[in-house]
Amino acid sequence: MTIRAIIFDVNGTLIDINTDEGNEQIYRAISHFLKYHGIYTNRNEVREAYFRILKEQRRAGGEQFPEFDVVGVWRQYLETEAARRNISIPKVRMTQLPHFLAEMYRGISLNRLELYPEVREVLDELKPRYRLGAVSDAQSAWAVPELRTVGLADYFYPIVVSGDLGYRKPDPRIFALALRRMHVAPEEAIFVGNDMYRDVYGARQAGMRTVFFATNQGQQRMDGVEAHYNIYRFGELRNAVQFFEQQAS
Repeated sequence: MTIRAIIFDVNGTLIDINTDEGNEQIYRAISHFLKYHGIYTNRNEVREAYFRILKEQRRAGGEQFPEFDVVGVWRQYLETEAARRNISIPKVRMTQLPHFLAEMYRGISLNRLELYPEVREVLDELKPRYRLGAVSDAQSAWAVPELRTVGLADYFYPIVVSGDLGYRKPDPRIFALALRRMHVAPEEAIFVGNDMYRDVYGARQAGMRTVFFATNQGQQRMDGVEAHYNIYRFGELRNAVQFFEQQAS
């Protein structure tokens, strides 16, 4: 069957990213900022509360591959702290602050954000010929702005982000959602990713053809799982697509 769509993982496949959530400056900065809203706390309390609520979210979802909602984490944190301290945060601010705190958290934790070599050139070649989509285990508050920052946001429709769904790869539903939004069958699509479990295993379970891009991130091996095609430079994706096209003809 003809190839009509190519779907990409984002971080570790298109974007070379490094974050440090252990950076104490994250929690120190947030604790100082919160004083302006009547919440007097310290970095250790902020860190403990953030990860506790995150874990509670994942457990409450009851999913096999649970995901959290970072904006929801900060919303719950603010609501809990405001109630505990008997303070009132205006409704407009309560709408804005969780998004702001999520962005602050990510911005301070971010050490590196850049495209792998040849990504833009290859996407420029593929876009006129195929529908391009993205599926990312991430948060919309982070993933979409980061795609914009590296100049890739306009290449993809849809951009499916696990934080909006409550579950993550390799759950087959996340791949199926992307395929439905692109109006293509699994056998008409290629999935490109850097993680043998979440990307290759997940996409194969969903019925897609798979390309494994060996980068500096992701699970490189999984017993009993192989990609249909392996690449070691992003530019080699051209050869992979040609290989699948020849198979389909």
